[in-house]
Amino acid sequence: MSIKRYADAREQRKVRMRFGLKGTAERPRMSVFRSAKHIYAQVIDDDSGTTLVAASSVEPTLRTLEGSKTAVAEAVGRLCAERALAKGVTRLVFDRNGFHYTGRIAAVSKAAHELGLLTKEGHTGSTTAATQEQ
Repeated sequence: MSIKRYADAREQRKVRMRFGLKGTAERPRMSVFRSAKHIYAQVIDDDSGTTLVAASSVEPTLRTLEGSKTAVAEAVGRLCAERALAKGVTRLVFDRNGFHYTGRIAAVSKAAHELGLLTKEGHTGSTTAATQEQ
C-alpha cells in the first residue's frame, strides 16, 4: 500500500522518529510544528510531561514582523531558545515532527544552533562522537 497524502507520510515519519527522540530534564525536546501560515515551537520535558517554554508566530510581538515566512520562523526559533536559556536549559534535542528539514524547519533549528542549545549530536541520524574521531 502506498501513501498518497503528504500528511499521512509525515505522520509515519513522525512516529518513526519519535522512537529515538525523548526529552529529559537535562536535555528537553524542542518540537516544531508548521502550518501554511504560522510556525510553532515548544520545549518539552517528556519525563514530567510538561512544556517548559513555547513561542509561535501568532504572538503579538512576532505577528508584526515583516519579511518571509522563513525569517519569521527564525525569529520564533530564536525567541523560543532565548526563553529556554532563561529557564536554565543548556542543551536541547530537536524534533522536526516529521517535517522535512528544509526551509522554515531548518530556520528554527539554525536559530537554536546560534544560541548554542543544539549541537550536532542533537539531531537524529547524525554521526556520533566516536565516529567523528576516526
